[in-house]
Parts: sequence; structure tokens; C-alpha cells
Amino acid sequence: MKSNTTIQTDDAKRIAKRLLNHWKHKFEVAETDEQFSIFMPDATVILRPHIDGLIVELETTQEDGAHLQHVIVEHLNRMAQREFMVEWQHQA
Repeated sequence: MKSNTTIQTDDAKRIAKRLLNHWKHKFEVAETDEQFSIFMPDATVILRPHIDGLIVELETTQEDGAHLQHVIVEHLNRMAQREFMVEWQHQA
């Protein structure tokens, strides 16, 4: 399953970096100038910061990724110290 969402924020790079640092003790991570990647056992999360938002891409082998989507958003909320309203788009 693949899904993505865009979070409206002026702090995208800082939030993505905080989440990467938070999860690097549990999962393999990678960082480039354009994106932050988190490699979980059954999913990959890509964070792409832009000037006015953070694009979040999720690819998972789970049949239903809703729980993982929720976990990602909850962690991003914590890293940003605010609540984001998020709507995920699903891809075939």
C-alpha cells in the first residue's frame, strides 16, 4: 500500500529532522538535502520538506496502513508541538 499527505507548515525541515532523530534509535534512517527516509521492518516513510509544507510518503506491506498513518501523524504532532489536520491520499 502506498499513501501520501502534505502537512502545511513553515517548519517542515526542522520537524522532519526531529522525527528522523527520534526514530533513528529504532530504525535505519537516511538523509539527503531533499528528503529524510525512515526504514521500518514493513514500511518506508519518506519526508520531503518544502518551504510551505512537508510531504509525507508511506509505502507499507501491511494490508491496511491506517494505524501506521496515525502513528506517523501523532509523532509529527509531537515533534512540532502542535496538531496537524491530515488527509491521506491512497495510491494503487
